[in-house]
Amino acid sequence: MMKKNLNEWVQEELEYATSKVKANMNDFYDKVLPATSRENRFYPEGAHDWTASFWVGILQLAKEYEENQEYDSIIKKQLNLFKHRLDQRIALDTHDIGFLYSLSAVADFKLTGNQDSKTLAIRAADELMVRYFPKAEIIQAWGDLDDINNCGRMIIDCLMNLPLLYTVSQWTGDTKYQEAAYGHAKQAAKYMVRDDYTTFHTYYMNVETGEPRFGSTQQGYSDDSCWARGQAWGIYGFTLSYLYTGNSSFLELAEKLADYFISHLPEDLICYWDLIFTTGDEERDSSAAAIAVCGLLELSKHLPLTHPKKDSYNQTAVAILSSLSENYTTKNVPEANGILLHSVYDKKSAKGVDEMSSWGDYFYLEALIRLYKAWNLYW
Repeated sequence: MMKKNLNEWVQEELEYATSKVKANMNDFYDKVLPATSRENRFYPEGAHDWTASFWVGILQLAKEYEENQEYDSIIKKQLNLFKHRLDQRIALDTHDIGFLYSLSAVADFKLTGNQDSKTLAIRAADELMVRYFPKAEIIQAWGDLDDINNCGRMIIDCLMNLPLLYTVSQWTGDTKYQEAAYGHAKQAAKYMVRDDYTTFHTYYMNVETGEPRFGSTQQGYSDDSCWARGQAWGIYGFTLSYLYTGNSSFLELAEKLADYFISHLPEDLICYWDLIFTTGDEERDSSAAAIAVCGLLELSKHLPLTHPKKDSYNQTAVAILSSLSENYTTKNVPEANGILLHSVYDKKSAKGVDEMSSWGDYFYLEALIRLYKAWNLYW
């Protein structure tokens, strides 16, 4: 745990994190961070992956902390990349349109009032709506909508894509976006959360009848284990659906998922890549820990003052963040050009194992900003 007071510690961590961001601005001016590093180095790539928006999200957070204009030109360039992607329909066969345009267009409109960004976000929401199956009330995760292997697949990550639809519904007054997001959240709550409050990574629905089919995993240890990042997405994502719908069952569910997550943390509070592991030599996933911190802070914010776990969720979030700061950042690895070490993208396919991840850096910085100021959600 940090030995300094919280405010001083948070500011020091933000100084370090933003120094890494500024050091990358020239190399990533018209490119983005890839999903993960290679031997703890990020190399620039085009804005075509589902992870492309985490870099512009990082830039937005850094600008909020420093409150200056030095980030404006690179943010503008990044926004143009996302406009081009939508204009040319580049790699949009994914529910992660929500990730892509929440951290780019939505964030920019909220911070600057830029009407072009608002228009871009609305267009992106329309693109995401194409993936919604009304009969099953789910947004298909990946692939062509007629792809037999992916048809009707929803994944726990999609809870973080829903805020784009909720937000655009508020902006336009068109309820179709809200209804789709709400429907998906309810189906995720019904089918993706097991009786013990662990979560499936992925679940299949029959899109013609609306009937449930089966749950499985793509990146977890097994079909019946609990993939750590998925559980973290659930904590944060169900809390956000509560925020936009007022349905208290989502908040209660987020609590249950949080309790399970916390109860399966190892001694240093940084989760293994799957929560089936609590000791041993398996890799940790610092990115899942950072996501969980943001989810716990948001969850605590919506609990009543008298709630017995309100303070403990905050305290646990700070303790996890402190452990990340002490043992998982790049402070002692000067050749690394990111912020947070020891993420796991996909252990089963040996992809991004024990590397930095663009989302890990984003959520670590978001967590710090949340502790630094009253932060207006990009989600």
